[in-house]
Amino acid sequence: MTWRPGQDKVSGLLEGGELEQVPADVELARRLLDEAARHLITATAATSGEDLPGAYQLAYDAFRKSAASLLAAQGLRATSHGGHIAIQDAVLAQFGSSVTAFRPFARVRRARNTFEYPSATTPGPSADDVKDAITAASAAREAAVTILEKDILTPW
Repeated sequence: MTWRPGQDKVSGLLEGGELEQVPADVELARRLLDEAARHLITATAATSGEDLPGAYQLAYDAFRKSAASLLAAQGLRATSHGGHIAIQDAVLAQFGSSVTAFRPFARVRRARNTFEYPSATTPGPSADDVKDAITAASAAREAAVTILEKDILTPW
């Protein structure tokens, strides 16, 4: 059986050069999830310090790597043209309707961009913003681990 939820969207991302096909790599997927776990530990520790933007960035990176792990297991990777939005779109197309943990991806990504590229009047993240991002990223990582453990993904 072939995994194909979100086939139209993923095919469009491939045709548009936003995603590319690479060899499916479950070990890479696990490594990305391990990195995500370490990012979450560091982000959590940083919430009590002065680097809330750094903590938010790490939480976002944990979310992104958790999502990218599922693509790696399918032999998909975002190109420089598609970037983080391609990861978001591919994962939401495939899992967003059934796995609520991935739904905050766009919100967390947009907030990360605001904090990472601020204007003179843009405030940085609050401690609550960081805690929210850590909670969302932790749920996404747990969901990705569960999906990989089910061994339902096939190479695209």
